[in-house]
Amino acid sequence: MPASGPVTHLLYLHGFRSSPQSTKARQFAARVRHEHPAVTWLCPQLPPSPAAAMDLLLAAVAAWPRERMAVVGSSLGGFYATCVAEATGCKAVLLNPAVHPARDLATQVGEQASWHDPAQHFVFEPAYVEELRALENQPYTRPERYFAVIAKGDEVLDWREMTARYPGAQLRLLEGSDHALSDFDGHIDAVFAFLGLA
Repeated sequence: MPASGPVTHLLYLHGFRSSPQSTKARQFAARVRHEHPAVTWLCPQLPPSPAAAMDLLLAAVAAWPRERMAVVGSSLGGFYATCVAEATGCKAVLLNPAVHPARDLATQVGEQASWHDPAQHFVFEPAYVEELRALENQPYTRPERYFAVIAKGDEVLDWREMTARYPGAQLRLLEGSDHALSDFDGHIDAVFAFLGLA
């Protein structure tokens, strides 16, 4: 079972074409820095290869205390967060998580530009779709350690698919909002409460 005490190590994972400079990542970082400076915070720039991303993440948290760590992920980062949670047993917060990324990102093969720095480009290779497909076979266990914020107004992902992927999880289902959760200020308190950092 996840520890009842507060999280001491927190990993934040951005979405596809995103970065640690995303609005939500910066909101998290600022709150941790100002209100919970003792918490170990990590928000890495993820490589485009899903296999390389998972290798990086599992190596980064290898020495972290499983019962006191948590992972937060947005969109594709939510998919990776589920992979990390299943590998480590930690708590996970999912923000409009991708649940079928191999299907959804198959149309994105080719050169891509970063949202936050359009001058930065990367190539999303066909092999990466297969890497995502391999990761999609992961289990989903112990729903009590998951908290999901899902917007019906998400213009990129289907909220029905997202909710169906996480039965039994704590769920905050928003009637409107959008994929970026531009109203995240109204939900961040609930996220930090779930992490024991209210």
